[in-house]
This record gives sequence, structure tokens and C-alpha cells, in this order.
Amino acid sequence: MIPVGVAPHREIDPEPGADVRLEMVRHAVEGDDLLEVSDFEVTHEETSYTFRTLEGLREERAGDDVTLLMGADVAASFGEWKEPDRVLALARVGVAARPGADLDEAEATLERLGAHDRFVVVRMPELGVSSTRIRRRVASGRSIRYLVPDRVRELIDDRGLYR
Repeated sequence: MIPVGVAPHREIDPEPGADVRLEMVRHAVEGDDLLEVSDFEVTHEETSYTFRTLEGLREERAGDDVTLLMGADVAASFGEWKEPDRVLALARVGVAARPGADLDEAEATLERLGAHDRFVVVRMPELGVSSTRIRRRVASGRSIRYLVPDRVRELIDDRGLYR
């Protein structure tokens, strides 16, 4: 799990800061031995582009097989990313279905990029939870219980984030 450092295309208002996002991700995976958190993007000051992150991971973890997991909604616009061909050279892409997203459109986008053997559809329950939804619920005073781990919810409440 790699929280974004400096997002290239989107602003979050109010922005809690990269260090707080990193802390939330660490709380979210706490106690799960299958997940690991990297501060790679948070500790680099330049704009966070996936190809740069993957290049850095390749240096740090030479020999590891990397799969970049994304929702079908994101994969459908993958061709608009900075250096999508470089991303595909550095990692396989795992595409997960998302509520309201067209999985066929995501697959077609990746195939147009020549990624026939570089992506896999990851079958898993479709979760209608997104960071945007979480921030909106917090801003409107609605509960996010059961949508995020308790430690993350407590951090958001304690620090008054997204209000």
C-alpha cells in the first residue's frame, strides 16, 4: 500500500497532508501480515507518478514480481496516465471491478495499449467505498463506521479531518 505523496491531477480540500495519509494507511493495515505500507511517494518531493514509483520499487525490491492493483474505473482512463507504456513494462496490472464501472471498458483500454498479457482481472467483492465518499460523509457529519477500520475513523475524528 503506497499513499500518494504529491498528486499530479487532483486536489483534496481540505488536504490532511501526505504524512497523515501515510499514518491512516498504516492504521488501516495494522495487524494484517499480508499487507505492507511503503512511504516511497511521501518521502519524495516531486509529483507522484506511478511509473516513478514503480522504478523506485524495482530498485528497492529487485526480483519481486509487481502487480499494480486498480479499480476498473481507474483502468478505463489508464491510457491518459503519464507514461502508461513504462508502467506496463514495470508491472502487471490487476483490475478489480468497481460499482458503476464498466469492466469491459477497462479491459478494452488496456488491450488498446498492447497489454494483452500484462493485465489480469481480479475477482473480488465489489465494494462501494471510495476516498471521495468517505470525505463527503465526514464533511456532512455522517458516520463512516464500518466503511474504514476503527483506528482510521478515530484518527479522522480526533484530528477533525475533512470537516
